[in-house]
Amino acid sequence: MELFVQDTPTCESYVQDIKTQSAVERQLSIIGEAVNRFDKLSQHTILDNARQIVGFRNRLIHAYDSMDNTIVWAILKRYLLPLKTTVIKALETED
Repeated sequence: MELFVQDTPTCESYVQDIKTQSAVERQLSIIGEAVNRFDKLSQHTILDNARQIVGFRNRLIHAYDSMDNTIVWAILKRYLLPLKTTVIKALETED
């Protein structure tokens, strides 16, 4: 995901870049589906905010016309790296 926004340094530039928005939203929907599956399969690890992540994925897929780009940007900047770190740690301990 980091590659998609490496040339998009600000929320304003993100809002102006429809191609990047499309790529990011697609990746976030994939992440949401993966979190949903992970949450169902993992018996030992609970992901923080899993229900909110899945809910956001559903909104991306089903209510895309009401998506606020500033919310997407905030998710990218505040929540994606902690989620990635948690999942990596969880996968390492599940082995």
